[in-house]
Amino acid sequence: MNWFKYSSPATFYPLAGKMAPWFFAAAALSAVPGLYISFFVAPTDFQQGESYRIIFIHVPAAWMSMFIYVVMAFWAGVGLAFNTRLSSMMASALAPTGALMTFIALWTGSLWGKPTWGAWWVWDARLTSELILLFLYFGFMALQAAIDDPRRADKAGAVLALLGVVNVPIIYFSVQWWNTLHQGASVSLTRSPTMAATMLAGMLIMALAFWMYSIAASLLRVRSIILERERAADWVREWREAAR
Repeated sequence: MNWFKYSSPATFYPLAGKMAPWFFAAAALSAVPGLYISFFVAPTDFQQGESYRIIFIHVPAAWMSMFIYVVMAFWAGVGLAFNTRLSSMMASALAPTGALMTFIALWTGSLWGKPTWGAWWVWDARLTSELILLFLYFGFMALQAAIDDPRRADKAGAVLALLGVVNVPIIYFSVQWWNTLHQGASVSLTRSPTMAATMLAGMLIMALAFWMYSIAASLLRVRSIILERERAADWVREWREAAR
């Protein structure tokens, strides 16, 4: 299969429309057992009690907030380097979902922090760097919206996105580099998990659900961006006439 043909907005648009429902279905099918395991099967934590269960929303959202930013910066960088329209559109489509995941991570972190630390917010290294990530998402979207020319907006956004990538490893390693209140990673590629198997299963399934949702939402959003930017193209007019 020649995948390069899908680098054109005209050919990627129908493909995205076909894929999005499948990813939404995968998100729903993952979320149902994930939520059930997380809130009804996983045991109560001996230190934090039932309040720890917010991690099944908080941790996947935090993972996705960082992952989406890296992917967004990658597509923005590809668009900047090779002047490919679809790459820049993908970066723009990913930003709102990444901002949503970052907000959920911060919000659930505050809900978790109140019973754990006795405060809704502390200027902890990880919390502060995650807040900076949210501002980077907002800054990326605001910068693109402030520039009328889409090509110039894509280039300016790409520079900001690439500069902001440095914040992602700061978020991840902050608990190792500084003495913070935030607990260390419970799941690592280099050592065994420090949680019960059912807890780990619930968290990973929820992470899969968040991942599938993010892909589906980004595919739908990039379709809207393609229609907006390519509205003068012949294939868009033909598609709209056929859809009537």
